[in-house]
Formats: sequence, structure tokens, C-alpha cells
Amino acid sequence: MKIGVSSASLYPLHAEDAFRELAARGIKTAELFANSTSEAKDPVISMISDTIQENGMNITSFHPFSSPMESVFLFSTYDRRIEEMLDMYSGFFDSMNRLGAKIFVLHGAILSSKCSPEHYVKQFRLLSEIGREHGVTVAQENVSYCLSGDLEFLKMMKRELGDHARFVLDLKQTRRSHADVFDYVRELGENIIHLHISDGDGDKDCLPVGHGGFDFRRLMREMSEIGYDGAYIVELYRENYDTFDRLRESVDRLEEIAATL
Repeated sequence: MKIGVSSASLYPLHAEDAFRELAARGIKTAELFANSTSEAKDPVISMISDTIQENGMNITSFHPFSSPMESVFLFSTYDRRIEEMLDMYSGFFDSMNRLGAKIFVLHGAILSSKCSPEHYVKQFRLLSEIGREHGVTVAQENVSYCLSGDLEFLKMMKRELGDHARFVLDLKQTRRSHADVFDYVRELGENIIHLHISDGDGDKDCLPVGHGGFDFRRLMREMSEIGYDGAYIVELYRENYDTFDRLRESVDRLEEIAATL
């Protein structure tokens, strides 16, 4: 079982510095959150590559800062904007290959967009096909302020996209959608290929593992039952924990739970 941390958790550190902090804490699995286009190309990619090679780390996934742009670029009907985003994301896919990252995390169109389900499916398939040409899997994340925050929308994607339907399940986003994580697990099943992990309680929807009341043992058990072999990536907001050591502690706690299954 791969358990790690997203560099997003260390925002606003620069990506290369975030990876050095993760490496210093012995974290071996990570997701790269690129906070700018410069963090998806040299020299930053080379610095991150050096860090992961020197410390025996692996990068499972890539999450771009450009998610808020996807509504008016990728999911618009304006050809030049669509082409620009496809070009930019193709460049990101190339950088992912250099780092060994295989999963590209997509937020998609926001709730207020005028993107129809039919157009959404068409554009997602288009990006997914380009990703596959680069050896990358594009995966839709559930995001509360996006169309993807609705489980029914994700179920529609699963029906319409066939083997292009791949999902990232984010626990804090299900809480923000006032939804049950285990409904997503049951309905999306083996199409879930990546997890963003956080704990939560009645007051806060994003906490280090063990600081809330979420049943991680049940999650691991149910994910195992559907054949999940992806990563458990801790993704916290910086204001929801004190020191970076909480990230290591979250990984340790997840590993302890996994060992008891």
C-alpha cells in the first residue's frame, strides 16, 4: 500500500522546497502540486527529480494550479482557449513522464459554468485521449464547487465515458459537499484510481489523520474489496495543522491502520 503526501500540503513553499521537506521526514510517496507553470518545467522539475532520486521517493500524481481556469478554457466552446489548455496540459504530461507520475488530477468546470453534460464528457474524453498518448491517466476529482462535486454527475461520467472514466476521491471535498464518502466508493468502485486523504470532525472538514473521527480502517477495507491498488495521499490545507511533522504523523497513522487489516 502506497501512503504519502501532496506537496500542496506545504503551501506556500515552492514545490522543490516542499519536496525537500518531505524527503527530510522520510516520506517516500508524494504528489506534485505545481503552483505555477515554472514548477512544471526546468529548472524546477530537475530539482524535484534530483530530490526524489536521492531519497528513493516516487511521485504518483500531478495536480496543476490551473484548475480554476478549466471552466473557461478546456470546458468552453472557444477553440483557441481549448487549444491553449490542451497545449499547456500536454507540456505538463511531458513533465510528469520525467518524474514518473502517472495520474493527472482534474477539477473541471465550476458549478456556475454553462457546460452541458454532453460537452463536458466530450472535452474530458479529448483530454483523456491526449493523456493516454503521453502515458498519463486523466482522473476527475470530486470538488464541491465544481460540477464534479455531485455524485450523480460522476455517475453520469462513469456511464458515458467507459474506460476513460477515472476518478480521484477527495475526502475533504465529500465533507464539503455534505456527502457520504462511502457512497462514492460504492458507486464509482474500481474507477477510483487515486485518493486524497484528510481527517475531519463536526467543526473542521480538513485535519491531520487521527485528529478527527473518520473511519480510515473502513475506508481501507472497502477500497481493498474493490481491488484498489492506488495511493493514499495526505492532502491538507496549511491552516489546518501546525508543523510539517503532522504530515509524517498522518502517514505513520495510516500505515499503522493498514498493518492491522
